[in-house]
Amino acid sequence: MTPQSCSPSGVTSGVISTFCRIYSVLLYAYPRDFRLQYGIAMQQVFRDRCRDAMRTPGRLPMLRVAIHLAADWLRTTVRERAAAVWSAGRKQTPRTFVTEWAVTIAIYLFATTTLVQAYVVPTGSMEGAVRIGDHMLVDRVTFADAAAGRHILPYREPERGDIVVFLYPEDIRQTYVKRVIGLPGDRIRLDQKQVIRNGCRLIEPYTQHIATYPDPYRDNFPLRPEANTTPRGRDMFEHHVLAGEVIVPPDMLFVLGDNRENSEDSRYWGFVPRGYVIGKPLFVYWSYDAPTADLQEWTLNHVLDVAQHFFTRTRWERTLLVPRSQTAQEAGGAR
Repeated sequence: MTPQSCSPSGVTSGVISTFCRIYSVLLYAYPRDFRLQYGIAMQQVFRDRCRDAMRTPGRLPMLRVAIHLAADWLRTTVRERAAAVWSAGRKQTPRTFVTEWAVTIAIYLFATTTLVQAYVVPTGSMEGAVRIGDHMLVDRVTFADAAAGRHILPYREPERGDIVVFLYPEDIRQTYVKRVIGLPGDRIRLDQKQVIRNGCRLIEPYTQHIATYPDPYRDNFPLRPEANTTPRGRDMFEHHVLAGEVIVPPDMLFVLGDNRENSEDSRYWGFVPRGYVIGKPLFVYWSYDAPTADLQEWTLNHVLDVAQHFFTRTRWERTLLVPRSQTAQEAGGAR
């Protein structure tokens, strides 16, 4: 985000705009005639309800609106599709019937796989912005890296300070969330835990420094590969370190965790390919206090734990929390 959009009003406006973009795509689940007649009015009602809910302190009003609108969308899309099929007459061919419902099902699948994705945070590497046990919806539209999609859906490139969700480069079956620190061409190094980018020391209010022991590799990066440096990390040291700085190559991102001393990030496994970026956190829809092992996979013990402690271990204050992107300030030339 830009510094201006980090203000409360800017964040609110950005969230509403994102919701409205998603809602405008979801309207395609309705029949064409219905959408042309009522679509604009429905979008305006949706925007007004979101604004009214966000003017009320707390997150409960927005949660109520989200649940109500989601239920209304599911109910009315099915009803209007059924009405459209019925109004076409009983002589409608099986092919037309299948086509009508195939469009509706395709929209549902598109909304749940292309627009948003559910993601749970299993580790504390981003503690502060997001917590262990945060269940988030991830916006897959903003950073969509598809040649066709960028001409249809809202799109922009990741920027410094963005929180991004991406495929872990060493094992794409895993999904990580970190903050973008370096873009292609940036020169990055750490000096006594402080990030220096392109010769300027960064002021990062979103970071936490809680380690009680020094670690030269972690705190004064890059020095030399160590035992916990992965193959991709070693490749970074070999080909992209010059004069004591990492130089981010084209189509790559350098990311770090906000919990800087408790984060496996680009210092250890190298750059994130641009094509591995899934999206950005949209909001936290549920936050549950559970250990990492339970969050990585739904086991029987975890199901029983949730059933028994749902109300007491749910962090209600984090419901609908929006993890904010934030650009670091540059404090001038580094020593």
